[in-house]
Parts: sequence; structure tokens; C-alpha cells
Amino acid sequence: MIDLIATNLPILAEAATQAVETVTQVAGVTGDIGKGLTAALGCSTAAIGVAMIGTKAVESVGRNPGASGKVLVQSILGMALAEAIAFYVLFLY
Repeated sequence: MIDLIATNLPILAEAATQAVETVTQVAGVTGDIGKGLTAALGCSTAAIGVAMIGTKAVESVGRNPGASGKVLVQSILGMALAEAIAFYVLFLY
């Protein structure tokens, strides 16, 4: 039995090395997919936030045209904060 193990040890070591390389490759691909999905989710969330801010700004100016200057300033600030989320997601991942 010991002779059998001793003669097959190089084959077992090579198989283990190949298994480790395969697992490393799969982990690399899976990690890239996870990062891509995270970035896509973060950017789409920011886009939805900007769209909601724009919609509400147009509604409020339609109701009170005299407040368009104040609404514009606040909506630009809100959009900038919403877009910051997309930049955080893209730069952190």
C-alpha cells in the first residue's frame, strides 16, 4: 500500500496543483462578475435617483413657477449627491 502511494504521489501532486489553478481561475471570473453587478446596481440606482429628482423638480415648477430658481438650485444639489453614489461605486469596485 505504501509503495502504491509512493509511486502515485507525483500524479496526486500534479492533480492537486491543477485543481488549485482551476479554483483560482473560477474565483477570478466570479469576482469580476460580482464587481460588475455591484457597479451596475449602484449606477442604476443613482440614475433612478436623478430621474426622481428631475421629475419632482418639474412638478414643483409647474405648480409654482415663481420658485423655479430655488427649485433649480436644490435639484442640482440633489442630483449631484445622487450621482456621487455612482462615482463611489465605480471607484471603490
